[in-house]
Amino acid sequence: MRKILSISFITLLGSMAFSQGTYQLAVLKYNGGGDYYANPTALPNLISFCNQNLGTSISKETPYVEVGSKDIFLYPFIHMTGHGNVVFSRGEALNLRQYLLGGGFLHIDDNYGMDEFIRIELKKVFPEIDLVELPFNHPIFNQKYTFNGLPKIHEHDGKRAQAFGLIQDGRLMCMYTFETDLSDGWEDPQVHNDSAEKHLQALQMGANIIMYAYTN
Repeated sequence: MRKILSISFITLLGSMAFSQGTYQLAVLKYNGGGDYYANPTALPNLISFCNQNLGTSISKETPYVEVGSKDIFLYPFIHMTGHGNVVFSRGEALNLRQYLLGGGFLHIDDNYGMDEFIRIELKKVFPEIDLVELPFNHPIFNQKYTFNGLPKIHEHDGKRAQAFGLIQDGRLMCMYTFETDLSDGWEDPQVHNDSAEKHLQALQMGANIIMYAYTN
């Protein structure tokens, strides 16, 4: 019963005004040894920024929720990050699939070292759907703030920042940000010695992602 109510909540939220109601976002806890707990100040800082600049009233509490738990249906937006290995069991992959098809949104940010693992695990969730790169004119880059593609927050291997998505029937269910360290940029600036400009860029892009997830 809890699961049915939760799916209904996610579905109804999409039809509500973006700034109405108080709700929570969550961080995805996964197996495999990767540090799902990385960037602990990131999501709280992004929530504060959205509440101040988008008129939202998102709770500042950001619980960790396990991939296979029915509790994921309580959160319309879930953030995932880390540096290393990710493993979804068959049951976890099915649970995440039902969550996304039911209206939930997952943002994955490769914190450097996750890419080779997360691509394999997402195929367990949606074997019939490929990650596609989001073009610069995708609406997610033109919400409250306008970007010409994904901003580059940290440099690693000289690769360009890329945004990928899982799209079902025209709906972006999952956004995967790569070679940007976007959620590093959400953290307290002194954690990574980010400039004020990079910190603001990261928060503005994060706000775009949340705004898009709730209004599309």
